[in-house]
Amino acid sequence: MTTYDDDNMNDDDIPPEESNNRTFLIAAGGLGLLVLLALLCLGGYFFFSNNSAQQAEQTAQVQITQQQSTIQAGVSQTAIAQAQAQAQTQTAQPTNTLPPTSTPVIAEATATSSPTSNPSTATLAAGFTQIAASTQTIVATSTALPATGVADEFGGPGLAVIAIALIAVIFLVRRLRAAPTR
Repeated sequence: MTTYDDDNMNDDDIPPEESNNRTFLIAAGGLGLLVLLALLCLGGYFFFSNNSAQQAEQTAQVQITQQQSTIQAGVSQTAIAQAQAQAQTQTAQPTNTLPPTSTPVIAEATATSSPTSNPSTATLAAGFTQIAASTQTIVATSTALPATGVADEFGGPGLAVIAIALIAVIFLVRRLRAAPTR
């Protein structure tokens, strides 16, 4: 003999089901509103992050332009210095000179201050300096971390919204399962 008796069960204890399930509609509307709010927040985040990326690109263009103008100024200064060196090494035109006098000549050794005694060597060195300055290449090295992964795509606010939405789904599903049917 069992303690469960089928004969004692009443059909009056089971409430009839609702024709329109208001709890489900409210939960579905709340989730839809939450998803819509998350999409609006993500759209705003991408809009503002795109704006800052454009500003960073413009800043990089300005820096490149400044570097190029600095290099160009250095090259032009080198060219001016080279032209001045050539002008100094050219022979001077004869001028009116005084007639020689009878001055005793005493020979003494003096140290030369110029590192190169030949003017063509100085010109060649200036040319090499100009070539070296114009052919310098700037090698860009990245110091930033790569922008890959879920956190880099959605960012902190997007991940927080997704986490809240998933927690809300868990609570709503548990409540709907535990709710008695009528």
